[in-house]
Formats: sequence, structure tokens, C-alpha cells
Amino acid sequence: MIIGFTVKDEKNEKIRAEKQVIKTVPPKKSLVKVRFLNCGCEYTYYNDKFDLEVGDIVFVDGKLEGKRGRVTEISYGFKVKLSDFKRVIAKADTDIKGEFASSSMYFLSFDKNSLPFEKVISWFIPPVKDEDEFVDSVDDKSFLLDDLGGMGASVDVFERGKDYAYDGAVKYLSLDGTSGKAIVEGSKAYTVEFEYKNGEISKLVCDCYCVGACKHEVATLLILRCFLKDIEENFKQEFEKSGYFSAVNKDEFLQLVLNGNYKRRFSIL
Repeated sequence: MIIGFTVKDEKNEKIRAEKQVIKTVPPKKSLVKVRFLNCGCEYTYYNDKFDLEVGDIVFVDGKLEGKRGRVTEISYGFKVKLSDFKRVIAKADTDIKGEFASSSMYFLSFDKNSLPFEKVISWFIPPVKDEDEFVDSVDDKSFLLDDLGGMGASVDVFERGKDYAYDGAVKYLSLDGTSGKAIVEGSKAYTVEFEYKNGEISKLVCDCYCVGACKHEVATLLILRCFLKDIEENFKQEFEKSGYFSAVNKDEFLQLVLNGNYKRRFSIL
């Protein structure tokens, strides 16, 4: 079953078109109320970076830095002391279009433009700060996807990874040729990267900073194995044509994208 989603919101599409024409006009300064999805608490923030609408998913600085929030109210008439307010620092890109297949608890796409990692990551993780410095390294170890014992995870880590997989903690996974990426949510969202070729996994790395194989990597590979089996049985032609697939958790998709703007509606194509 192929499901097509198309955002239909003529008023907001007209506004976006006008904004694209007048690119030099900065966003209008605003105070926005943000309700945080993990705790239900609501606070007011200053915004001068984004053209926001009620329903948008944003990230802020301050004590709730890194936590996702939804804009519930916007005010443009105010006079405040900026030192009294923290700021909106990022806005999630939830403008999604394309055709999707239903696969268990996920929506599956074979179009690189429908659910690219660069777009979906904005739903979970704010941009890296300029002052943050990262280093990474991968080893030359490889192992069969059908035999995850080769990844060297302890029994405890493997069992926790299985729980993550079955509970839907893998929010996103894509495979573009041999390059794979995933987003796994635990205490916060982590990214997993790997290469997959001829049934083997290599260059596996997670940014959770654990030493050795971690539960996020285990969960990712278990879900990858399920997807590849489902694709072989039901979507082989689509995958062979594009050499690409991406998948997003259905609940996450509907919560963040469908509810991202209450005037939006989706049509089945």
C-alpha cells in the first residue's frame, strides 16, 4: 500500500511564496510561548531569527536547551528587556511531500527528496554550536548483518538494544547506496552511521560516546534487518530503481508534521 502525503494550506503557501520573493526582509521580532513536548511546561522566548507560526517545532537556549517545543502563541506588540528572555535558536523543517509505503510502525520512502536525513534531524536535534568541537574515528571491523554477534555487544547491551528496537526508539533510518544513517531516541536523540555492502556492516559509529558497541547501534541494525527483509518481499522494484530508502516512525511523523500546523491536511494520492 502506497500512501501519498501532500501539504495543502493555500494561505500559508502564499505567505511562503511572498517571503521567498522578498528574501532581504528579516523575520519580524516576536515573543513566542513554547510548550515542551517532554514535560508539558510552557515558557515565553524572544525570537528574531525565524518566521514562526503556531504549531511550529522549535529549540531554545537556556535550561531547556536541546528539548523540543511547540509554538502555542505569538506576540508582535511588546517592549521588553532582552536580558530577561532566552531565545529561539532553531526551527524544525517539517515541510514534507511525497509518496510513502506503510511498513509496520514506519512510513517508508524510496525518494531521496521526501525524507532526507538533513531535514529529519532538525526534528530531533538543534544545530551544533559554533564553539563546539567534535572528533570522530572508525575502525576497520566489519561483520555480517545476519550475525550481529560480530559487533561485539555485551549480552546486556544487546538486550537493551532489542528493547529499543521493539519500543520504536529508532525514529529514522535511511540507506543511500551503501551509506546508512539513523536517529535513535533514548535520554536524548543520538545519530548512528554505518556502511552496508554485500550483507556486511562496517564503519559503525554512534555519537552517544559509549566505549564499544552500544544499544543505539544494536537497535538500528535490528531495524535495518527488518526493513531489508520487508523491502525484498514487498518493495524490491522500488528499492532497486532508486538504490535508496528512508523510514520514519509513524507516531513521530504524525505528531510533528501533521500537528505542526493545525491548518494543514494530508491527502491520500
